[in-house]
Amino acid sequence: MIDLAIRDATVIDGTGAPGFIADVAIEDDRIVAIGGSIGAARKEIDAAGLTLAPGFIDAHTHDDRLILGGADAMLCKLSQGVTTVVVGNCGISLSPVAFDCRPPAPLDLLGDARWWRFPRFSAYAAQLAESPPAVNALALIGHMPIRIEAMGGDTARAATASEIARMETRLAEALDQGGAGLSTGLWYAPGGGAELDELTALARCAATRAGLYVTHLRDEGDRVEAAVAEAIEIGIAGGLPIVISHHKCAAPENFGRSHATLAMIDACAARHPIGLDVYPYSASSTVLRPDWVRADIETVISWSMPYPDRAGQSLADIATEWGVSLAAAATRLIPAGAVYFSMDEREVQRIMAHRLTMIGSDGLPHDERPHPRLWGTFPRVLGHYARDLGLFPIETAVHKMTGLTARTFGMKDRGTLAVGGYADLTLFDAARVIDQADFTAPTRLSIGVVATWVNGRLAYREAKGVTGTCAGRLLRRGG
Repeated sequence: MIDLAIRDATVIDGTGAPGFIADVAIEDDRIVAIGGSIGAARKEIDAAGLTLAPGFIDAHTHDDRLILGGADAMLCKLSQGVTTVVVGNCGISLSPVAFDCRPPAPLDLLGDARWWRFPRFSAYAAQLAESPPAVNALALIGHMPIRIEAMGGDTARAATASEIARMETRLAEALDQGGAGLSTGLWYAPGGGAELDELTALARCAATRAGLYVTHLRDEGDRVEAAVAEAIEIGIAGGLPIVISHHKCAAPENFGRSHATLAMIDACAARHPIGLDVYPYSASSTVLRPDWVRADIETVISWSMPYPDRAGQSLADIATEWGVSLAAAATRLIPAGAVYFSMDEREVQRIMAHRLTMIGSDGLPHDERPHPRLWGTFPRVLGHYARDLGLFPIETAVHKMTGLTARTFGMKDRGTLAVGGYADLTLFDAARVIDQADFTAPTRLSIGVVATWVNGRLAYREAKGVTGTCAGRLLRRGG
């Protein structure tokens, strides 16, 4: 007798193929049968009228710290049907460097020195083995921590040959201990001083360990085409697959540039592996910087250390109340984070619909008032963009959240609903699934995700919440 049978579900298998009605059988952590003649099970679920898909894979997260917090901490993901997260993005990873004081922005998005306690990736991996996470995780190694370690506080300049060699040593060690690739955040100061020789050397180091190159581009505004070209050059010279993070063209004067950037990505894809991810919103969120604020882009504070009561307030309103400029108000608020309403919705849809685009939330779980993408990304793609707007079929939406992501990141036996694959599953009601989190109530639960299983274990039930089960694992690229 098998452990679990899910009966009469509409199966969308993650490949992009049309859905079909079938029973699905799970034994331990694997799918053992898909069809119409599955025998008796210890537990049976009537899924008639519901859709069964592979568990969603969040291609871009900052959950490095969150996955250490147990099942309750992962409600924001499990309630969306997410069973796997990619951590260590934007050049920010919680290992392999420890800090004895608050690290510089944007590393402080993961917290103060209390959380930066993993001087080797092996220590982080050991923590996840000792206290398994509620979801699976694939971990990238951030460029910024190892750059700061090698160079001290003097990161505005180019690295010396000896400093690059030290970064290579630290990166190689972390990849050998289970890291999946190198991530960079060239938009941010600690990474922005890196020149092509440094980045190419690190990419080549990652390639020797079958790693990826995942990048927050050097520019997502006026020079976005040059930034895409740089990412492609690094990936090709380094000899490893490229992933462009949360692709966007920010600020009104740059709206429409995705026509050019997507063409560049297509041209690269014809000769070299490349992918990209996007979140389904026209507002971004990151640290607050005075040189990024401008009158024609609405900015809302998501957290502030000196003024925590200002979370959720408009920067313009704060500046008016204080009788100062936007930049002066921002300077007074930092260290802080913000939501920037800087993108064009039509462009978001154009990027999302691209054949190589995966879905990633880029949520910031430790913000006082987070961007709603943390709680709503995946149901929003299914309900708003696929079902209501018809931007693409629901099978395509699921593929962008599962099979495409697993293939891009090298997650063996995950991302598709197939016999022999791991039983990471989400059961949802396609007619009513939708996000409810918005910019006024950013932590409201989505509706329509009925149940989520991680490695065959029930982790979430609609209306009942998380089960407390922590069956997640640290994944290695390629298995």
